[in-house]
Amino acid sequence: MRNSTIRHSSIIASHMCGCSYKTRLYGGKLVRTFLTIYRIDMNVDEVKDRAGPREFSPKDDLPEEYRKAATRMLEFHANSEIMGAFLERPFIRKAPSIERKMAFSAKVQDEIGHGQMLYRAAESLGVKTREEMLDDLANGDGKFLNCFHYPMESYVETPMIAFFVDGAAMRRQATLKKSSWEPYAHAMDKICFEEGMHVKHGESILRELMNGSRKEQRMTQEAFEEWWPRILQFFGPTDDQSTHHDFAAEVGLKTCTNDELRTAFLNTYIPKAKKYGLEMPDEPRIRENGDGSYEVVEDDLDWDEFFTVSQNEYEGSIEQITGRRQAQEAVQWVRDMMDDQTTTNSGPQSQAAD
Repeated sequence: MRNSTIRHSSIIASHMCGCSYKTRLYGGKLVRTFLTIYRIDMNVDEVKDRAGPREFSPKDDLPEEYRKAATRMLEFHANSEIMGAFLERPFIRKAPSIERKMAFSAKVQDEIGHGQMLYRAAESLGVKTREEMLDDLANGDGKFLNCFHYPMESYVETPMIAFFVDGAAMRRQATLKKSSWEPYAHAMDKICFEEGMHVKHGESILRELMNGSRKEQRMTQEAFEEWWPRILQFFGPTDDQSTHHDFAAEVGLKTCTNDELRTAFLNTYIPKAKKYGLEMPDEPRIRENGDGSYEVVEDDLDWDEFFTVSQNEYEGSIEQITGRRQAQEAVQWVRDMMDDQTTTNSGPQSQAAD
């Protein structure tokens, strides 16, 4: 009706809301007054039907199963960014030139920033706070990527992380730009851009080492042989052993399987490794198919060690987590001071004199 007016008792901002109302005459006009507003909760089947790139945001009332699965992914990813930075931090001091020291300093700063972005995206799901996730990481309950459980002691090991592991991360993160949780996908826009620079940094170090002395070449090859199996396990267990993929794929949180990502990485990075003069280790065996693509013989990988690592029970895991906890405790006074300042600033404001 042209002469009808609608009076809202509150703002209805989402298509996920419903309402009840009554209609009455008011001032000679037909008025529809909204009485109650209620949320229509999505169930898991509805989430699966709607799932698509950047489909869901904090305004959506998502089922607990989705929110917990998304939180698990994001917390794991954020923890990995923090632990990766912690692993590379010593090379701000140990790198052989001022240019390399500055590059590592910038890289570590980027990784910490990535972790904070991802904690924020996880926090928006309403399952855990940032403080809870950081505390879990420090006390050994938080999980993170396998490669960051191992010590990195020599400069020749740095391209194993900065080139190969970051390259693997780029492969995975590019697919997450299409994640159904919009804050996650949005964070990937910035993270992927910066990770691309990190990969170039790692490639530059690898090129320099493989064009260096015979000793440098030999040590780099030895580091590659040690790290290569870990790098291939970066993508997680084989598809038949993965416990989280199916649901995450059904609700659009991830779009590729672990094995698909692993194979795509092999097809890109084996040629690059050979280009710089690295030789493939005898194990794990790599099969070259007739079309020039590669696949790993997954049974050659030490999955018992992988699952020990994934539970934070590996010896190196304990060392890395202990170091992270000590670092967190060492700067607790800074956080306390910032909390005190925030409390002071949010208190009653004094009135200016007339």
